[in-house]
Amino acid sequence: MKIKEKWKQEILRYLAMLAGCFFYALCLDLFLVPNHIVGGGVTGIATLGNILFQWNVGIVSILLNIPILLLGLKTQGLPFIIRCFITNTMLGIFTDLLAFLPSITYNPLLAAMYGGLAQGIAIGLFVRFSMSSGGTELLGRVIHHGLPQIGIPAWIAILDGMIVLTGAIVMKNPENVLYALILIFISTKVSDMVLTGLNRAKLCYIITEHPEEVSRCLLANSPRGVTNLTGKGMYSGTPRGVLLTCVKSHQLTEMKRLVRSVDEAAFVIVSETTEVRGKGFESMDADI
Repeated sequence: MKIKEKWKQEILRYLAMLAGCFFYALCLDLFLVPNHIVGGGVTGIATLGNILFQWNVGIVSILLNIPILLLGLKTQGLPFIIRCFITNTMLGIFTDLLAFLPSITYNPLLAAMYGGLAQGIAIGLFVRFSMSSGGTELLGRVIHHGLPQIGIPAWIAILDGMIVLTGAIVMKNPENVLYALILIFISTKVSDMVLTGLNRAKLCYIITEHPEEVSRCLLANSPRGVTNLTGKGMYSGTPRGVLLTCVKSHQLTEMKRLVRSVDEAAFVIVSETTEVRGKGFESMDADI
């Protein structure tokens, strides 16, 4: 059964990779390349090559990634590099196969926004299912191995920034930097949504002098569990109950009403959570 489950996970992983390559290719072919927007990464260099010399973006991306993959072989290991090579090759194939599609818009601002949406979905799928297309992400890992004083995200940002600036200078279009920033911002937000899901919850701390009564009320009227963390008011020295619970967004108003019905003096802290796993929320086994 374990072997069968492992095969199912691998099949799902590569199906997600193919979906990610499809969305990334749409980002390039429908939005970035036709509107001459040079984003970060190896695909940004390939896009610049297409603008200047009409090179095929997919083929150039594959060729540029080969030396980066070889550099990363020693530090990242063969299995990771093989996954990167497969993803990068499929991304290049998808990009050139879909290059015949006409651009949806020739408004650079809209192109940056919708390109960021498609790119964010792709990157989110890659990260969620432990895949990578190599590029500046892998190069950042390699450089970090030799120069660990600067973190991997910082190296990736430096490399992407250099590519974006180079594109703006070569095309004599400083607005490219602004469009690239919009692209990267939206892509980051969307990829985060793909990773954590839309089913976000609220983390609630309820500080009360009547923890037992408030807990009983919540447990009797809410499907959510409650955990009592003991505390003490440092100004008064009075023992306080600190109740911890997670509720879905639409349940927050009812939760506050229930607390107020038992203890009007209760202190409620509500914060956003990016991910909640367990009973009543997403399964602990949702990811590979």
